[in-house]
Amino acid sequence: MAKNTFHLVSMGCAKNTVDSDSMAQLLLRDGYRSMDDPDKAAVLIVNTCGFIGPAKEESYKVLGELAASKRSGQVLIAAGCLTQRYGVEVAQKVQGIDGILGTRRWMDIVQVVREVRKGPRPQPVYHLPETATVGTDEDDAMRVSVAGASAYVKVADGCRRPCAFCAIPLIKGTAVSRPVESIINEARILRDNGVRELVLIAQDTTDYGHDLGMKEGLATLLEQLTDSVPDMDWIRIMYAYPGYVTDRLIEVMATRKQILPYLDMPLQHAHPKTLYRMKRPSNIDWVHKTLAKMRAAIPELAIRTTFIVGYPGETDEEFQALYDFVKDIRFDRAGAFEFSFEPGTTSAPLGDPVPASVKLERFERLMELQQPISLQVNQSYVGKTLDVLVEGFNDGIAVGRSYRDAPEVDGYVLIEGQAEVGDIVPVRITGAMTYDLTGVPAQKLITL
Repeated sequence: MAKNTFHLVSMGCAKNTVDSDSMAQLLLRDGYRSMDDPDKAAVLIVNTCGFIGPAKEESYKVLGELAASKRSGQVLIAAGCLTQRYGVEVAQKVQGIDGILGTRRWMDIVQVVREVRKGPRPQPVYHLPETATVGTDEDDAMRVSVAGASAYVKVADGCRRPCAFCAIPLIKGTAVSRPVESIINEARILRDNGVRELVLIAQDTTDYGHDLGMKEGLATLLEQLTDSVPDMDWIRIMYAYPGYVTDRLIEVMATRKQILPYLDMPLQHAHPKTLYRMKRPSNIDWVHKTLAKMRAAIPELAIRTTFIVGYPGETDEEFQALYDFVKDIRFDRAGAFEFSFEPGTTSAPLGDPVPASVKLERFERLMELQQPISLQVNQSYVGKTLDVLVEGFNDGIAVGRSYRDAPEVDGYVLIEGQAEVGDIVPVRITGAMTYDLTGVPAQKLITL
């Protein structure tokens, strides 16, 4: 076990990954080294997820395993959503935790490490303040997570939406946007270090800038970002909120070539009564009109969404409306989740009345509907040429993503032949599967 070393496990979503990488930045700056093997690290950190039941169970499992195998001289710190939400309960449930760090003060990681390494104490060190400070950038750590030539950039944290099923406001607090200048500065640094794709993330990217007094904050950010870093190849937008995709945002997406024709907009359901109980925008006509407007302005647009099945009170009629909606809209990508009861949310009084077997049956029906749609949409690209960001190469096959594929959640393009990792190459699509495409480098066809 080497001195001043840490092993960090990041769980959950991309937003959590950004927090994990930001904590790692601060530790590295303080003289620590990252270790892949937990047995060789002096400090063990788990950045937990506490969003839904299965994620909480997985976080407790990882914490328990590290606590059980902890050696003399090692310390264990639990950070992230689970600790912010449940605090003392986490330390009571998992014996051996030395420090508890919430989502709203992850920037205290160095201080917490110093405190817990002073020696044994009867209670863990707690850093769980109620207020978030993500907008101040007070610690000067970049809010990014880099993987190859792509990088997640967190533009805001927290959420002020009232969604009844969601615990994020309990965990993260209200939405706090980061200054435009900080985001642009990070984009420049990332570009200078070879990053070619920025993936903008927040709990709700379309709410960016509201707390800063900005109108059309996301559109403004995109304009300033593309003006300031015109040589960033791709900019991708994730986690848009229905009702806040404005005409100006559509225009910016359509006219700024760096902004990919891709939008991730979790809709959650399609029946007005279900959406009303979810405390979500329930105007389905708006969804139809806005998607039609976007597709007219951006013909090559790829749309990704997610839905919840088995929400309390969801009738057969309500699920059928969702089924028919998915069949009608024909999303490029659509995922589904079975409802998870979360205590403390405003949906908690509704209970969890839909039987698990019904949830599973509805989930399977929706996915069985979407799979041939995804295949048919993919097949429409056969014979076309797509730019692909190459992420790997092995045994004569390169793997990458097109504009249609967000990191981690969408498909891949499998390229026959060699391509340099980090390059964006034109690929002629030769085949399609449910989630992935196959192709050959376009220049290879030309030379033949």
